Amino acid sequence: MSREELAKSIYEKSYMVGKYVMQSGKVSNEYFDKYLFESDPKLLMDIATQMKELLPEDTEVLAGIEMGGIPVVTALSILSGKKATYVRKHAKQFGTYKLAEGADVKGKRVCMIEDVVTNSGEIIETVKKLRNRGAIIDTVVCVIARNQHAKLLLAHEQLTLIPIFTQEDILKEKMEK
Repeated sequence: MSREELAKSIYEKSYMVGKYVMQSGKVSNEYFDKYLFESDPKLLMDIATQMKELLPEDTEVLAGIEMGGIPVVTALSILSGKKATYVRKHAKQFGTYKLAEGADVKGKRVCMIEDVVTNSGEIIETVKKLRNRGAIIDTVVCVIARNQHAKLLLAHEQLTLIPIFTQEDILKEKMEK
């Protein structure tokens, strides 16, 4: 699937208009329901195929944050052959008490994988926690970056944001209809 076809598919599958409260508390009249594109197996694999080309060559482990990052990181792990770790928002309060399940990140070059990035606060907190556990992280790859502000915030934390699409890329499909 071409990049343009993928943008169109994501737009058609997940773009919504209404009143939506974002995680930051801000209200938006546009929303990408990531679960609609993540729950479509063909579309998810097409996304992972495009995303695979954006991974840094030295990536050893892919990390996805619960809940939205998990389907994307799993599909990408399958396509790339790279191990995955699934990061909880809070360490488990029983059993192993782990923050991250799956591949060990200590001393490994880890690439954070996200679906939609808006303000990057959750990514920054997760990266700090993984770095405290020995992960080497300098790159975040995502499906959609909603704004440039996130890129700047991540850069302040020595992280490079590499999106398949910006929100503007996806919204071009709206204008072309």
